Amino acid sequence: MAHWYPLIVLLHLACAIVFVGAVCFEVLVLESFHKVFDTGTMARLEAAVMARVRRFMPVVVLLLFASGGLLFDLRCDGLACVGNSTFGWLLLLKVGLALAVLGVFVSAVTAGLRGRMDACRFRHTHRIVLGLMVGIVVLAKTMFLA
Repeated sequence: MAHWYPLIVLLHLACAIVFVGAVCFEVLVLESFHKVFDTGTMARLEAAVMARVRRFMPVVVLLLFASGGLLFDLRCDGLACVGNSTFGWLLLLKVGLALAVLGVFVSAVTAGLRGRMDACRFRHTHRIVLGLMVGIVVLAKTMFLA
C-alpha cells in the first residue's frame, strides 16, 4: 500500500482544495452579493449554488475523509505516532478539527434535507467550516515543520 502513498496524498489534496475552495467561495464571494441583490434573487442564487454543490460535495467529502484515514494509517501505522511526537499531537488536533468539520457538514446536510437550512444557518455554517478548515490547513503545514 505504501507505493500508493503519493497518489493518496494527491487525491487528499485535490479533495481538500475543492472543499476549502467551495467554502471560501460561499463565504468570501457569495455572501458579499447580499449587499448587491434583493432577498428573492439571493434566495434563488443560493438555491442554485447549493443544488450544484449537492451533486458533488458528498463524494468529495467522502474521498477527503477516506484518503485522510488511509494517510493516517500509512503514516502512523495505526495509532503508533499519536502522542509520541509534536507531529503526532498536531496530527491528532488536525483529526479533531476534521471530525468537527464532518459533524458540521452532516448537520448541514441533515438540516437541508429537512428543510431547516435558512439563510442565517447557511451563512454561519459556512463561516464555522471555513474557520475549521483554515485551522486544518495551518496544522497540515505545521506538522511537517515540527
